[in-house]
Amino acid sequence: MPDEIKQRLEDSTEKCVKAYEAWRKDEKNVNARESLQEAVHEVRKVASRLEIELVKSDRDSVKQKPMPAPSHRNSKGPQTAKKSPEGNKDGNKNEETAKSLEKLKKKPEAEKEGAKEE
Repeated sequence: MPDEIKQRLEDSTEKCVKAYEAWRKDEKNVNARESLQEAVHEVRKVASRLEIELVKSDRDSVKQKPMPAPSHRNSKGPQTAKKSPEGNKDGNKNEETAKSLEKLKKKPEAEKEGAKEE
């Protein structure tokens, strides 16, 4: 397979260079432009096949790579987020949010009671 990729790479790049030169001579020529686009597309396909072969080669040489530790972790282990009056790291104010939810829950009950009295 690697020899096939090498041959395709050589052929497609040679055609691409020729198509480029033809297009450069007459940039208004629609046929030359289309030929160049097709040649570039073919080079991309060969390059994609080459990338796939590289990944396969990496997988074959290294059966399983160890997962790196996330950058936000250190050797001391997991750390818990400290609560602050400004809220958590996402900007949420947990206590304030809980109080607001309680008020919203009580509001419909109060409206129902007010409607019964009328």
